[in-house]
This record gives sequence, structure tokens and C-alpha cells, in this order.
Amino acid sequence: MTNKPAPTAVPIHELIAGRWSPRAYSSEPLSREHLHAVLEAARWAPSSYNAQPWRFVVFDRSTDEVSFKRAFATLVPFNQGWNAPAPVLIAVTTQTLTSKGEVNRCASYDAGAAAMALVLQAHALGLAAHQMSGVDISAFRKAFAIPDDVEVIAMISLGHYGEVEKLDPVLREREKSVRTRLPLGEIAFGGAWKKPF
Repeated sequence: MTNKPAPTAVPIHELIAGRWSPRAYSSEPLSREHLHAVLEAARWAPSSYNAQPWRFVVFDRSTDEVSFKRAFATLVPFNQGWNAPAPVLIAVTTQTLTSKGEVNRCASYDAGAAAMALVLQAHALGLAAHQMSGVDISAFRKAFAIPDDVEVIAMISLGHYGEVEKLDPVLREREKSVRTRLPLGEIAFGGAWKKPF
């Protein structure tokens, strides 16, 4: 299942409407060209003062299985279950201090923009990408000696779409279900807090 467009209230660009978070992966390796393309897309994300605080740690099973397995081990058990065939994991991190040593309050926001650029590029290439917060951050920090001034935010699994029927029944049902979001009136306000847009 590679196509699951959002049932939007008004038309939006296919790249955004078509991007979703699948759980069915193939174990087919990713090409270096595809990996470079998604990282290049992230590189060109906007950031406050052009600080570019995001840092991505890439774990490619086909080129470094030992590191991949160490990263995979930091996923929560639920995420390990459906990510077993995924060929690539990408840790999303961000430098929390500016070049002047001050707290960069936009660091996570900027890293999120870069991660979104990465997953949109993956979708444009016909790849599956799923962003996850279900990571043991302490274990990841320890396993990869992440500096204290770097925040570990999420993990993205990346690969080719797999067969939905190979998922367990509960995840199979989720994979096939209609995508949902809060109504626009609950997330966008007009001129004042909670004032209808």
C-alpha cells in the first residue's frame, strides 16, 4: 500500500496530502542516491538566523549493520516490532546552543522543519518514511556518545514500501484506515486565542 491521500477539507498539494506514516516496510536496501537526496532536502530547510542546528545520524543496515542494530535496540519494543525489515534509521537531533553559546529557543522547531523536508523528499521519491518519538533517549545518548548540548528528538525509519498483509492484524487495520486530523477550527484561530478562524 503506497497511496493513502489525506481527505482534506480543501485541495492541497499532492506532496503534502500524499505523505503519510506507513509501517509496512520491505527489507530492500536504499540507494546512496536516495539517502543523499533526502538529506539534501533536509539541508535546505529554513532556520532561525540560518543557524541550521539540525544534525542527522544515519544508520544504514546495508553498509553498517553493527551501528544499525545498536540504534534499532534503542527503539521501544512496539516500534522494533514493525521496523524489523526497515533498511535505514535516521536519528533527528539538534544543537541547543547558538554559536555564541546561548540557548537557541528555535532549535527544535528548526529541526522539525528539516525533518519534514526529509520526509517530503522521501515521499516524492516513492519511499516510505515514519517519524517516531518511541526511542529510549538515554540509551541512544549513551550508545552513540551524544554531546550534552545536543537534543535527541526522534527517529525516522526509511525504506521501500512493504506488504501490508505481513503486519500483525491490529497494525494492518491501522495501515488501511482513513487518515484523520483535528478540524481546522480547533487548530487555527482568527485574531485572538480560540476565536474562530
